[in-house]
Amino acid sequence: MAYPGQSSLSMPAWKTVAAWAAALGLAALFASAGIWKIVDPIDWSARLAQMKVPGPLALPFTVALGIVETFAAALLVVPRFRRWGAWLTGGLLVVFMAYVAANYTALTGADCSCFPWLKRTIGPAFFWSDAAMLAAAGLAGWWAQRSHGWRGAAVTLGAVSVFAAVSFGVAATRGSGAAAPPSIAVEGQPYALDKGRVFLYFYDPECMHCFHAAQAMSKYRWKDTAVVGVPTRVPQFARGFLNDTKLQAAISSDLDLLKQSFPFNDPPYGVALENGRERASFAIFDAAQPETRLRELGFIE
Repeated sequence: MAYPGQSSLSMPAWKTVAAWAAALGLAALFASAGIWKIVDPIDWSARLAQMKVPGPLALPFTVALGIVETFAAALLVVPRFRRWGAWLTGGLLVVFMAYVAANYTALTGADCSCFPWLKRTIGPAFFWSDAAMLAAAGLAGWWAQRSHGWRGAAVTLGAVSVFAAVSFGVAATRGSGAAAPPSIAVEGQPYALDKGRVFLYFYDPECMHCFHAAQAMSKYRWKDTAVVGVPTRVPQFARGFLNDTKLQAAISSDLDLLKQSFPFNDPPYGVALENGRERASFAIFDAAQPETRLRELGFIE
């Protein structure tokens, strides 16, 4: 019978194969999830804010979670670190399940595609899939040798952290001060973006996060700022969306043109322009943002 710390050389071949398969499968999932967060922390912080993580904590938590997930994946692929990796991935999965369970009512139906290849929404299947991954972590750890060599693990963590710091610096400066197209089509007419203040609001008319964000912005006291809504899909519902949320905005159909200057993944997303240049962009819409920043920039009272 295999026991913790038993050498893989003394185990039956099928156990060795099963342990490797579980470890590599988990490593692929956690590496993809962690690297995704590290290379695109701004977008992922918006996703976490939608998952009820407080806005001010969403960005640092995204970076920290990306580092831990990537580090856990690296530990899993090295036999002498594998048990540590199994403990870490198992701990993460337990925390994920506990958090979702505690916020289940508010999160039911929300997108939870934490892993690029595993598309999920919050519901009963979420717990079954995480429980299956937790079982794989247990299998990989049980049939692994006793972990040793903490200095090597620490070096790995340091390398992942440096990678995350560099990626965050690149993401933080990406698009900063970007120039908008000189003009776009708004309500079927040319509209200049190179003069004055303009707030571009990218939204999906069927997205509830976009709906709530637009409702909040409809209560802002805009100064000399033109608000332009840009639907990202089903443009036939764009005007009804604005009417329902009471957000006073014109509509542009130039999504593709604008995304060349201001790339983003999922809405809601906002860009504050002044004289044709980006002053700020917003992926998180909560009780504090974008209101606080727009007031600092003089876009609202």
